[in-house]
Amino acid sequence: MRITLLALLSAAVLASPVSAIAADSVVGRWKTVDSETGKPKSIVEITQAPNGVISGHIVELLNPSKPNPVCDKCKDDRKNKPITGMEIIRGMKAEGGGAYAGGTILKPDEGKVYKSKMELVEGGKKLEVSGCIAFICKSQTWIRQ
Repeated sequence: MRITLLALLSAAVLASPVSAIAADSVVGRWKTVDSETGKPKSIVEITQAPNGVISGHIVELLNPSKPNPVCDKCKDDRKNKPITGMEIIRGMKAEGGGAYAGGTILKPDEGKVYKSKMELVEGGKKLEVSGCIAFICKSQTWIRQ
C-alpha cells in the first residue's frame, strides 16, 4: 500500500512539469486556418529533433479541392509530391518565451517558401505563424488539437 501510494505520488509530481512544458512547446498537432476564408485547411504535426530543430508535416488535408493533391507549383525537392505527408516547416528553432524562428514554411497551394516565425499565444492554445518573402508577409493563426 505504501509503495503504491509513493509510486502514484511520484508519477503525479513527474507529470506536472511535463504538462507545463507541453504548453510552452510548439510540438503537437495544429489545425491550420486560412487567413482569407477563415476555414480550416489542414492538420500539421510539429516535431522537434534531438538537436532542437523544429519541423512540421501535413498529416491531413481538410476538404481538399481534389483527391490526393500534389505540390505541382513547388520548385524544390517537394515538386509533384503528395501534399499529405509533406514537410512544410523546416529548420525552425526555439528563441525562448514561446517564439520560434530561423526556418522556412511552404505554402503548397502557391509553391512558395517563406522565411518563417512562429509564436505560441493564449497559453499555448494557438500558434501565430508568419512567413515573408522580401517585404511581402502572410500570417495565420493555428489552433492546437
